[in-house]
Amino acid sequence: MLIIPAENAVNWKRPPWVTLGLMLACLLVFTFYQGDDRRLTEQAIRAYLESDLQSLEAPVYEDYLQRQIRFQGDEERIYELQNFRQLRQEGGDLWVAYSLLSDREFYQYMLENRDVVLAPAERRRWMAQRGEIQSRLMDRLSANQLGLVPAEFSLYTLVTYQFLHGGWAHLIGNLVFLFLLGFTVEKALGPGRFLLAYLICGALSGVVFTAFSMGSHVPLVGASGSISGLMGMYVAIYGLQKIRFFYFVGVYFNYFRAPALAILPVWLGKEIYDYWFAGATGIAYMAHAGGLVAGAVMVWLLGKSWLQVKEEFFEPEEDEQDERFTTGYSQAMASLGRMEFDLARRQFEALREHYPDRTVLLEHLYQLAKLRPDLPQYRQRARELMNESLNRRRPEQMIQIWQEYLGKGESHQPLSAEDHNRVLFTSLKQHDLKAAEKAFERLRSTGDELLTVEACRLLADEFEKHQMTPKARHYRQLLQRS
Repeated sequence: MLIIPAENAVNWKRPPWVTLGLMLACLLVFTFYQGDDRRLTEQAIRAYLESDLQSLEAPVYEDYLQRQIRFQGDEERIYELQNFRQLRQEGGDLWVAYSLLSDREFYQYMLENRDVVLAPAERRRWMAQRGEIQSRLMDRLSANQLGLVPAEFSLYTLVTYQFLHGGWAHLIGNLVFLFLLGFTVEKALGPGRFLLAYLICGALSGVVFTAFSMGSHVPLVGASGSISGLMGMYVAIYGLQKIRFFYFVGVYFNYFRAPALAILPVWLGKEIYDYWFAGATGIAYMAHAGGLVAGAVMVWLLGKSWLQVKEEFFEPEEDEQDERFTTGYSQAMASLGRMEFDLARRQFEALREHYPDRTVLLEHLYQLAKLRPDLPQYRQRARELMNESLNRRRPEQMIQIWQEYLGKGESHQPLSAEDHNRVLFTSLKQHDLKAAEKAFERLRSTGDELLTVEACRLLADEFEKHQMTPKARHYRQLLQRS
């Protein structure tokens, strides 16, 4: 059974760069760094067969498996023993050599018991030949160098093991889940905190794995623990909110909605159950469980400080926002059609709080305010729309609103000197000298001498450029009187 959250869609206008970067890093590491593993393994098998080491190790390996079956009750080893004997009988030397070389626990067993299981002459040959193969080839494999080995615990491997993988299937599976979970958690936390939280979850997952595998020489590789941490963070971010999950059972799949946190014990219980009862599958179930707990606990403990979710995370996506805007806008326009102006104004104001970039809302509010030019709200909306027109590079609209306000609202609520000065500058840029002169007269009437002098100088210069000497002379004279 597979259950994964499927609440969000990717916004490719704001790509999840860290998630994509982590995926690319895993792919590059596997392709280029781990790409040398096959060559090293082939050389090791060739050297092993040439040294005829299987004749020394194979009988000991059968005894080693039998001991584990007898004293540790490891029933899975029964199938390994049967398969190994069949390989020896059928002459599968390559697979025999590979089985013996790749079992690091058996190699440690041989080292610790070489005085018992080998005669002196055999022991010397084994130490010389097997030791060289191990140090020159097998120890250089990526998993042995940078994988997390509980018996040889190193802090740096808590990070490096997260970028190694055991094969293409292992890699592709992890990359798919990393993408499905990563883009949502990255959107919630932000790129920097997401990256750090991802690596910390992977490290804590490795610590849990080490605690349950003390003394093991089998390396842990893969991003599964880190991805489990993303799953824990995902459900902790949503908490008790109902979100959508995708599930797959056998050949049947579908979606269901449930409180996010309700799925955490399901995931955790499955990993613990598989750890005890699934047998030797090669899957690090306790690493997964550790990642799940680490991710959820980090969000719960630090969700109001370092790992606080960004406010815009819970805002609807653009498509949903457009749908909501269209619905609200239609309702406000219907109120206008019924001439319920107060209701329409409240509806447009509510829409503008959520969609401040929609200029059409301000235009409607301006038109509604214009119905009562004697009230201060008309002046406020006129100034807002004038500024918005300038910001959106619509100077003609700005001048038109100003002229309209002069006729309707100036006698009730006069504009400021700064407002008229902005219109004057805009008019000059548009080469609308008539509007500029009108703005100058309004500016002059406000009594602001500093702005008036500067505006007078600008007008005089502008008329001289246009070779309109009488006008230029008029403004020069005004400058001399001021």
